[in-house]
Amino acid sequence: MTSVESDEDVWIYSYPGLPYRLVSPKPVESAVLAYINVARTANRPIAAGDITRFQSLVFLGGQLSLALGVLLCLNNYSIALGAASLSLVLTYPLMKRITYWPQLVLGLTFNWGALLGWAAVQGSCDWSVCLPLYASGVMWTLIYDTIYAHQDKADDLLVGVKSTALRFNEQTKPWLSGFSVAMLSGLTLTGLSCDQTLPYYAAVALIGGHLVHQVPIDKKPKAPVDRALTDFPCQRIYTLDINNAADCWKKFTANRTVGFLLFLGIVLGNLWKSKETNEVKDSLTQSS
Repeated sequence: MTSVESDEDVWIYSYPGLPYRLVSPKPVESAVLAYINVARTANRPIAAGDITRFQSLVFLGGQLSLALGVLLCLNNYSIALGAASLSLVLTYPLMKRITYWPQLVLGLTFNWGALLGWAAVQGSCDWSVCLPLYASGVMWTLIYDTIYAHQDKADDLLVGVKSTALRFNEQTKPWLSGFSVAMLSGLTLTGLSCDQTLPYYAAVALIGGHLVHQVPIDKKPKAPVDRALTDFPCQRIYTLDINNAADCWKKFTANRTVGFLLFLGIVLGNLWKSKETNEVKDSLTQSS
């Protein structure tokens, strides 16, 4: 950390992984899944015949060119770090045929921005900060993409595609609980390494509450009062039904709240830190 201002830049740049999102594995994954004739992919542009294979390759080439242009604007350390992620980007879609843990590989790939964003601003990675931040992102991906994968279980079995949803099955609750604890621990450790302030930790606490309600529970008949409580967004997440595709989609999209809370906590935490720093400076000036 060189200054409060650069801290804020790093946090905003790193966790969402904005520059790295341009080098996403999703276009490659989509190209692979487009040829699988199942309900989940039936409306995708290639499968539906809206675009040709050549047009899809041109689009993919344009995305990769744009990502390369962004990467080459960064420092040499960041360029090397970004290039190191290509093996993950290219192999992730194939992992669905090899292992029941493709969501882990997606997490390793999609959260590379936590490393690249920090290096782009600071010139290199501070591993005491970057590693727990990166690990937290990986855990979060395992949470939301496992929920997403549960809506595709039937199709995945049909075409021989593997996922953590199939691996965990009815044991999804304890697995998601473990990932949640690991994510929150990583975020807390990251905050301690960065001397974060109260708003950040408040956001992490709220995220913890949100994640608690994201793990599935056994379905039981509910009293009228219980049904009324489940009308609140947080409680709807708590009642995740892993065997209901529509419900899985609803809970998957609810993870946007997690990202928003963390972003808000980072921004407000750094503003709080800036205010404290200015107060210390003013106090020193007055005393001198």
